[in-house]
Amino acid sequence: MNKITEYLEIAQEKIIFFAPKILLAIAILWICFKIIKKLVKLFGSTLEKGGISANIRPFLMSIVSVTLKVLLLIVVAGIVGIELTIFATIIAASVFAIGMSLQGSLGNFASGLIVLSLKPYHVDDWIQIDDKFGKVEEIGVFNTVVVTPGRKTLIIPNSKITSNVVTNYSNKGMVRLEIDVTMPYEESFPKVKKIILEALSTIPHILSEPQPEIGIENFDSHNVQIAVRPYAKPNDYWEVIFAAHENIKKAFSENGIKVAYSEGVEFGSIGE
Repeated sequence: MNKITEYLEIAQEKIIFFAPKILLAIAILWICFKIIKKLVKLFGSTLEKGGISANIRPFLMSIVSVTLKVLLLIVVAGIVGIELTIFATIIAASVFAIGMSLQGSLGNFASGLIVLSLKPYHVDDWIQIDDKFGKVEEIGVFNTVVVTPGRKTLIIPNSKITSNVVTNYSNKGMVRLEIDVTMPYEESFPKVKKIILEALSTIPHILSEPQPEIGIENFDSHNVQIAVRPYAKPNDYWEVIFAAHENIKKAFSENGIKVAYSEGVEFGSIGE
């Protein structure tokens, strides 16, 4: 019975000692949380006026909010009487554990900030990353969504984008098509070049400026390899490249241009 009375007295003393501090801490938290909310909102308005992307603003505001709240908790812990060294150790350990578990995500997040700040491409731009080609549908903080011409949706981590070469086909408002055709050695190149130019001229989406580039690129054991490089708008890329192949094949057939088959050196005609 004496022990219980002793414990009750100790508890009463602790309550009397800590109650004012706890009430003060609650009051400080209530007031400061409201102040932090206003400060974060003001910070967001400043970012918006500074032209910072709407995709970045919520994350930056969250970082500021969490940082201010953590600092507030440290101050309040000191008021209540909690050892700051213990509190700081717990926070440091928590941050380290979270950082290790989110290492990849944090890398993508940092890369996302770079992409959204430097803007190497925009939504609806045609880009290529390694061998991945398509139109940008969405630019997020952690990844970029690209839709291929075959309607496949690619979700590319932003860390992969910042660590690789990105080709932006929409940056100049046009893209050069890479078309390769062949002609036999005995054929006249000026004649074939004229045929190709006429075939390209019937395709409405091929740009007249700059003019299509046509030249001999290489020689193999059977054919002369010709590089055909017309220009088109990025959105017309596939339509133009299919039409160009079709029209060039048809023009070769109509003009009797022959090709050498890989099985031998015998020439054969081209059908429509």
